[in-house]
Amino acid sequence: MKTFMRSLPAMAALCSSGLSMGSHTAHADPSTLFAPATPIVAAPGPTSFAPLVRKVVPAVVNIAVTRDSDSSTRKKLPSAVKGTPLERRFRERMRKHSDEVLGAGSGFILDPSGVIVTNGHVVEDADKITVALATGKEYNARLIGIDDLTDIAVIKIDSPTPLPFVEWGDSRLVQVGDWIMAAGNPFGLGSSVTAGIVSARGRDIGTGPFDDFLQLDAPINPGNSGGPTFNLAGQVIALNTAIVSPTGGSVGLGFSIPSEIVMPVVNALQREGRIDRGWLGATLEDITTHNGTRVAEVDRNGPAAQGGLKRGDIITAMGGEHMDTARTMIRAVAAAHPNSTVQISVQRQSQPMTLTIHVGHRPLSED
Repeated sequence: MKTFMRSLPAMAALCSSGLSMGSHTAHADPSTLFAPATPIVAAPGPTSFAPLVRKVVPAVVNIAVTRDSDSSTRKKLPSAVKGTPLERRFRERMRKHSDEVLGAGSGFILDPSGVIVTNGHVVEDADKITVALATGKEYNARLIGIDDLTDIAVIKIDSPTPLPFVEWGDSRLVQVGDWIMAAGNPFGLGSSVTAGIVSARGRDIGTGPFDDFLQLDAPINPGNSGGPTFNLAGQVIALNTAIVSPTGGSVGLGFSIPSEIVMPVVNALQREGRIDRGWLGATLEDITTHNGTRVAEVDRNGPAAQGGLKRGDIITAMGGEHMDTARTMIRAVAAAHPNSTVQISVQRQSQPMTLTIHVGHRPLSED
């Protein structure tokens, strides 16, 4: 350090003498010192999310759930409030009402009549569902329907006046790196928003055959389940559903169901109150080439057996669409309409053949 400090006057003198040329001073050409500026190829991020918050948050709701408890669940504290400032309040309330267990989540109003989208695990087995708007006004809600395979639910509140609502956006247009904003009710604390980017697409976290999540780095915590993810236009492009965390809190690994999956499920639940899914009655497994799926087992009286599918067959296509893995085939079958007929291409002992199978109704107990 002392050597460096002593060298400063000499360096200054050298620079000074280097720039002096008689009575004239040489000036360096800036174009020779810096590389050409790189043009901006995309607009910078938003300077504030406040306009977006004002636009959409009135349609984001908090959901409180009451479930009757029995001796095995009495005084069970909801995970959404453990370790939060609300824990003491919940424990006191549960001591006064020992026959109730409370849960919390989020949702969003889809139209002014009061149709609300949320996660199935937020409202399943609920005896009473209470919805609170950002203004604090509360409504009793009724369950319209739940799809267990996608963890999507629709509930309904009734209001004498039209309610604020949000619209769907197209998740197929979302790219990794796009700005997004998540809204909800983390840890039961009330309306809250977080911002970030889409970190990845097509994530499979093992929750079901329809896993195709957007991965977000916007903080998502317990209580955010069922809340919306918005693009910068204020459109809902995903439904916040899960986090991966060793601590139970956000570590930047949040997962949302894309709107391209949520929309048709919500529409079907509004029409029918449930989702009818197709079923073959066969157990499938992947093969090493990832060029089809092997039939591991066939239910004796199921649609697959009746259509001629046998154990050991390798399914390569269904309805003309290539099936590269067991998961791809399971999704295709579940999405097929019950009572419809499909053409399935198989390899049996290296011989190609096509089977015509009548799709059945997926049993309620099927995962």
